Amino acid sequence: MAGASHNTQITTPEVSKGRERTAFFVLAVVLAPVVMTAAVGGYGLLLWISQIVLGPPSF
Repeated sequence: MAGASHNTQITTPEVSKGRERTAFFVLAVVLAPVVMTAAVGGYGLLLWISQIVLGPPSF
C-alpha cells in the first residue's frame, strides 16, 4: 500500500464542562437510584414469588 496515508491523529469533539456536569448529576441523582430501586424491588419480587411456589424457608 504505497499510496495509502496513515493518519494517526484522532479528533474528539470537545465536551463542555456544563454538559458533563449535567450528565453526571442525571446519572448520579436520577438514574442510579432508579436502577437500584428496580433491582432491589425485582429481587424482592423474585423471593416473594419463589416462596409462593416453593413455600417458606424451613430451618
